[in-house]
Amino acid sequence: MATSLTPSAFAQELEEVMVTATKRSESVQDVPLAITAFSGNFTKDVNMDDVKDLVSFTPGVTGNSQDSFIDAISIRGIRTQDFGIGGDPSAAFFKNDLYEGRNGSAVTSLFDMERSEILRGPQGFLFGRNSIGGAFSVHTQKAQIGGTDGYVDVDLAENDRRTIEGAQNIPVNDNFAMRVAAYYSHEDGVIENKYDGNSLSQSMPNPVSEFYNYNGDDMIEHEKAALRFSTTYEKDQLMVQTFVEYEERNQSGSVYRAVQEGDAWDALTAAIPQLQPLKGGEFALDSDIGQGDDDDAEILTLGLKIEYDFDFATLTSNTGYKDHDYFYTEDYDGTPLYLSNYGQDQTGDYFQQELRLTSNTDGALSWYAGASYYKEEIETEFILNSSEDHMCQYYGAYYAEYYGYSQTTFTGCADLYAYYGSPFTPSANGLLEERGTITGEYEGWSVYANLGYQINEQWEAEVGIRHTYDEKTFGINVPTPESELGNYWAYGFSTDGTVTGPTEEWTDTQTRVIVRYRPTDEAMLYASFTEGYKAGGYASFGIAGPDGTPAGYGLGVDKNGNPINDVDIKQGEGYGGILFDPEVVDSYEIGYKDTLFDGRADVSLTAFYYEYTDLQVVTATDQGAATVKNVGESESFGLEGTVTAPINDNFSIYLALSYLDSEATKLQSICGLADVNGCEKSPLFWAPEYSGAVVINHRLPVDGGELKGSLEVFGESSRGGGWEGLKETEIDTQFEAAFRYGFFSDNGWNVGMYVENLTDEEGWDGQNNNGGILPAHFFGQKRPRTFGVNFGYEWE
Repeated sequence: MATSLTPSAFAQELEEVMVTATKRSESVQDVPLAITAFSGNFTKDVNMDDVKDLVSFTPGVTGNSQDSFIDAISIRGIRTQDFGIGGDPSAAFFKNDLYEGRNGSAVTSLFDMERSEILRGPQGFLFGRNSIGGAFSVHTQKAQIGGTDGYVDVDLAENDRRTIEGAQNIPVNDNFAMRVAAYYSHEDGVIENKYDGNSLSQSMPNPVSEFYNYNGDDMIEHEKAALRFSTTYEKDQLMVQTFVEYEERNQSGSVYRAVQEGDAWDALTAAIPQLQPLKGGEFALDSDIGQGDDDDAEILTLGLKIEYDFDFATLTSNTGYKDHDYFYTEDYDGTPLYLSNYGQDQTGDYFQQELRLTSNTDGALSWYAGASYYKEEIETEFILNSSEDHMCQYYGAYYAEYYGYSQTTFTGCADLYAYYGSPFTPSANGLLEERGTITGEYEGWSVYANLGYQINEQWEAEVGIRHTYDEKTFGINVPTPESELGNYWAYGFSTDGTVTGPTEEWTDTQTRVIVRYRPTDEAMLYASFTEGYKAGGYASFGIAGPDGTPAGYGLGVDKNGNPINDVDIKQGEGYGGILFDPEVVDSYEIGYKDTLFDGRADVSLTAFYYEYTDLQVVTATDQGAATVKNVGESESFGLEGTVTAPINDNFSIYLALSYLDSEATKLQSICGLADVNGCEKSPLFWAPEYSGAVVINHRLPVDGGELKGSLEVFGESSRGGGWEGLKETEIDTQFEAAFRYGFFSDNGWNVGMYVENLTDEEGWDGQNNNGGILPAHFFGQKRPRTFGVNFGYEWE
């Protein structure tokens, strides 16, 4: 839906947004898909920071978070539930038709944009690469032959926020042009960390105080810089476009606050008495950040697009390469204790090539066909750190209670080991550090074809088919930690070097059928059936024995019958990664689109139903390490709608609303309840039942220019609680608003002001129920109310 409005005399009409989601350029109102499109002007007007900010304005899409992870993104309730690298995301991100990848590399800044397209429902047929839930497809401004346009925008706000971006088109001759665009943004932390570092570290028998963050720094901050260089060459029937983009990002990882209710919290506070109630209010932070607070990336992207017009058809070659380095740390437990401090050090590169032939004829028959190939190499070291003494306190108390021993609390590992009659030698830094390095080599290809036939002036039908092949080679290296506590806690095993299992492959054929009916020139009704598929993969924190059983604590026993860990597993002993199968979905959709009031209003309504099976879900095991299982089925029904319309000559409105009714079954193995049927027929807890956005635009012509402003409100109903439906981890209904107003002169300059989070609402990005040693927690506090001003200048 076009949402950036331009004045026409004293009235307002829509700025038509052309999209290429269906492999050919057409108006978004002519596309028989649930697609929301935003112009580049809209992206600037509402101050979007990165690609995930598109979530707020798109019906049926939720789960924006303030980090570089995309596993919280939910499209119609379909979400990535495995944050490791052995699987693939369920929501696919593309820039200039090139796949953006996974956590750490998919989230990039939005600057000098042409348009953004968000497609809901399975998009594997159109985009490939596991876009089973939907696809985000953003397009940057291209170099224009003969153009000399450019701009510069400056934004200054509270918390030392300062952002500057600009671009310049450079014509070289009648056939060649270049464009340079740059972006920089900085913001200090906006959430205060109440942790003082004194009470816990000084009371520990083996203090690890040098690892604690005492300074109480504000969290959720960023510093980002990006540069893009693009070119366009056109001559006769040939067009060649290139772009090179580099982005460097340094920002906070997710921040957490433990929920001070429930069995896990009670057990933790009983075992570690020095843990006091968390400081601050409900939305404050009291966290040691012992391992750091990093969400840092360097991302290089290269793109080459070649088009040649053969008159009867256009041949398109799209080539892309991405290289990224990513480093991430967080305090996952959300308490002042040094527990479960998580880190991820990742490097990867990705190559893709697509060839496509699209018909140009004007007859009743239209078609396109193509083939694509990708290859990805990725390596990630996962780092999980905890205080040895805290681990001994917790598990010592747990087993004392379990076996009915007299002593139920311990002061640390020395106390616990002495209780059992053994000495304990702490590690050099007092930490249990478990590290595991994953290496993946992934490769695949697909071929596809689509036929469309216009039966008459009102009826048209399309049928498409795509065949996909994926293969993955997975290796894992888990060295034995220095700590005497061993490798039980995070992995449950160790390896002697990298252990690589056999290459696994998956194939699937997906079909799509669409029927369109046009009762008038402006109106369209459509119905579609689409199959979706996401490849299988490997659990990032586990390894399987020769018989497929996950290795770890409890798999073997010593001579006394006591369970032991699997240690120093070697290549050639028959071990390999823990496999999980693909996910599949059958999706049914009907929609209605219309343009009203002589082109001044657009409406788009969609109803959908899907059956989703073999969800890839991270779940705990008895062997220590988390794994990924195919469990459950989900049936979901939903309604979505967007309207863009004038209110009068000076006001217009954009309205987006969605409703989701979901039900999941066959969840017994991941419920976490004593009553294994307790979570049957649960809703998909991460997706709200209702979500939406409203944007009211105002334009008023005045001498020398115009006044322009907007009021933006977006919100969602309650969600969370996990499969168990815990009330204490439910996120309440949330709303957030922003107000912007400015003057835009006829001479190209503009000045304005804005207030984001207008009513200073508090809220969360998400939650996890966790279990065992980790209490439930919320993460991602909303930014507080922020005042800012902006200045800009555009030239032709």
